[in-house]
Amino acid sequence: MKTLLLLTLTGFFLLSGATALLAQAAPGEAAIAAAAGAEAEITEVDELSAGDTAWMMTATALVLFMTLPGLSLFYGGLVRAKNVLTILVQCFALAAVITPLWVIYGYSLAFDDSGPLHTFIGGLGKVFLAGITADTLSGTIPEVVFITFQLTFAIITPALIVGAFAERMKFSAMLIFCVIWFTFSYLPICHMAWGGDGALFADWGVMDFAGGTVVHINAGIAGLVACIMIGKRQGFGTDALRPHSVPLTVVGAAILWVGWFGFNAGSQLAADGTAGMAMLVTQVATATAAATWMFAEWVRSGKPTAVGIATGAVAGLVAITPASGSAGPIGALIIGFASGFICYLAATVLKRALGYDDSLDVFGVHGVGGIVGALLTGVCAASFLGGAGTELETVPAQVIAQFKSIVVTIIWSAVVSVVALSIAKVLVGLRVSEDVENTGLDLADHGEEAYHQARG
Repeated sequence: MKTLLLLTLTGFFLLSGATALLAQAAPGEAAIAAAAGAEAEITEVDELSAGDTAWMMTATALVLFMTLPGLSLFYGGLVRAKNVLTILVQCFALAAVITPLWVIYGYSLAFDDSGPLHTFIGGLGKVFLAGITADTLSGTIPEVVFITFQLTFAIITPALIVGAFAERMKFSAMLIFCVIWFTFSYLPICHMAWGGDGALFADWGVMDFAGGTVVHINAGIAGLVACIMIGKRQGFGTDALRPHSVPLTVVGAAILWVGWFGFNAGSQLAADGTAGMAMLVTQVATATAAATWMFAEWVRSGKPTAVGIATGAVAGLVAITPASGSAGPIGALIIGFASGFICYLAATVLKRALGYDDSLDVFGVHGVGGIVGALLTGVCAASFLGGAGTELETVPAQVIAQFKSIVVTIIWSAVVSVVALSIAKVLVGLRVSEDVENTGLDLADHGEEAYHQARG
């Protein structure tokens, strides 16, 4: 009976996101004509580039590799042994659930510009990928490659959130929350940033090359809201809730570092100089942030830990993401240092001072790192710092535009997160029982153990 209920609820929310959004309005003749015109324009303006296509297929695989296995191992090593399988299953399950939703309505609401609310959300002209074939182009690459590339972003973003409430949230509640959040937070923010002319952030001139607002601030705020609403883990603040496998965490961080070249350099959608510069600044910022975190921890606590340097690297990857298409090497050094130091303080001093239990520092690294990177993008894009964007006199206006996009993302994600968690709480409850939390979610939710000898 319990299994039947879970399957029914999961199926309901897989379909309800689509049906609720389809209920906005069926696309009228004008919308259909606009979509057809946009498609014709795509296919007529550009020619297929084999080099760009090969690179984008590689970048797509790299970004998926970031989630499976990169993020899975990074998070999995940080939790206790009795909960490691839960983390791995959550990442796998989100990849499985988000993929059909992306095909059904996600891609259309993110990237179709024919809808009546184009400022905030896409239209319905590409529901079920209508009108898209193997020959349809998006720039110089097949649109199906672009669709798959963007799908990998849609997969990893909700997967990032699970680290905030690790070891205490029901699996069914996690699925319900993530489906609602993906539909009403990820898709609108994605459209606002990357939906083209007429979309909110695009009209403001916001620079978000690879997802500072769309992915990291969006997920970081959702994680903060979730960990507060669900409550602290048993023993938080009194017991040592240590990672069960630091090697897994370091391996996961290493995979994220390598995969992030696809994340950032792939966002150019071409194999050119900008993509090459994105690779360079990604490496520079990540290494600088990892070194900064390592030395900050070394000075403050007396030892540079493996978890610390790995987390510092992720902070640098997060912060350079929005600037990777516009910053130069000097800007990457600035962003790397700032993110390494500020995220270290957020994950240690700030979290301890405010007392929230962000299990795996989703807010401290992704939320704070995304904010730092988005703001500094407005500065480091300047030509006097080797950037490819603004002049000195336009830096203040660019920083203001970046700030406005950050504020919108924070408020939007927070509101949707509260609503989504409230719905999940009413339907299935958010938190596992004390007995389940003590036993471990691996056995309770999945009936399996990662290590048969391990307990705690």
